Amino acid sequence: MHFSSTPSSSDSSPSPSSLPLAAYGWDADREAEFVPYAQQGLLPGRVVRVDRGLCDVVTEAGIVRADTEFVVPRDPLKVVCTGDWVAVDPEDADPRYVRTLLTRRTAFVRSTSSKRSEGQILAANVDHAVVAMSLAVELDLGRIERFLALAWESGAQPVVVLTKADLVPDPVALSYLVDDVEASAPGVPVLTVCARDGDGVEELAALLGLGTSVLLGASGAGKSTLANALVGEDVMGVQATRDMDGKGRHTTTTRNLLTLPGGGVLIDTPGLRGVGLWDAGAGVGQVFAEIEEFARGCRFHDCAHESEPGCAVRAAVEDGDLPPRRLESYHKLVRENRWIVAKSDARVRADVRQDWQRKQAAGRAAGEAKRGRGPWRPAPPR
Repeated sequence: MHFSSTPSSSDSSPSPSSLPLAAYGWDADREAEFVPYAQQGLLPGRVVRVDRGLCDVVTEAGIVRADTEFVVPRDPLKVVCTGDWVAVDPEDADPRYVRTLLTRRTAFVRSTSSKRSEGQILAANVDHAVVAMSLAVELDLGRIERFLALAWESGAQPVVVLTKADLVPDPVALSYLVDDVEASAPGVPVLTVCARDGDGVEELAALLGLGTSVLLGASGAGKSTLANALVGEDVMGVQATRDMDGKGRHTTTTRNLLTLPGGGVLIDTPGLRGVGLWDAGAGVGQVFAEIEEFARGCRFHDCAHESEPGCAVRAAVEDGDLPPRRLESYHKLVRENRWIVAKSDARVRADVRQDWQRKQAAGRAAGEAKRGRGPWRPAPPR
């Protein structure tokens, strides 16, 4: 069973008996949370698609089209999103509206811009965040780390899927690529998949289980092909692969919630060009768990792992226990995340300013010392 990206019509809606909400993640806790809304005559449902102020909501009576006018907050992180559980008007209402959102257990959020402090929620109530990376192009380990930081911060369990594995026929070369990704993704399952041939699809489906998963990645990563393979039907449009470089093309334009034949649901998302961090400090720490471990041996508890004496992290780099690329990536994501947080947090903003002033002063002192001037001292009396 699946739901297409187009609004359902009366002749194509599944029957109520084939749509138990338990298949979409409804449980006893949700049931208890919904009691006050049930007393108002409202119906529970899960958002399967959002489009220009309207959304498709799956309820016990099938899929309904509802307006989100009554739940349009100023905060962009509180807008209705695919994966949300909501309360909608009863069947006899015309038009039908989403009246409220139920509590989100997890939320995958990214920054929409490096210039503005705005976040965008991509999926709600997600158990697994599947990061799809194509083997048709050179792997960008830094981008994988960025996705994983957001995934860990969301509260979901990340999974990395290397798609188009058939394009790397040499098993030794493929093994090296997997090793590189695993080293950049501690605690994260890494799978290779050829969705077109079905290789690795069953293993991924078993790993995802009966919960909710969101499929993330850049355009051309093979997400739609992978979604079709997991669902078992061609529910997502797929364009032909380009002959020149083996890449696919951008096809998905909305976030769609699809049911999986073995249980659970999958949220397919459009290709993401930018993956900006959004208050993901804990997620960054999880991605770079080995750096956090080395940091416990630093002389100073607030060591930035740059030029401080007694830095155990830099010592690990010098000893060959930590790849320099990992530390560079860590510094980059920490700086970016701090910058984003500083835009909306005055205290953090002050800390960033003080840190910048301290580094400026250190740079000037180093320049003076290099020119042989040293720190200024008054001339001794004659």
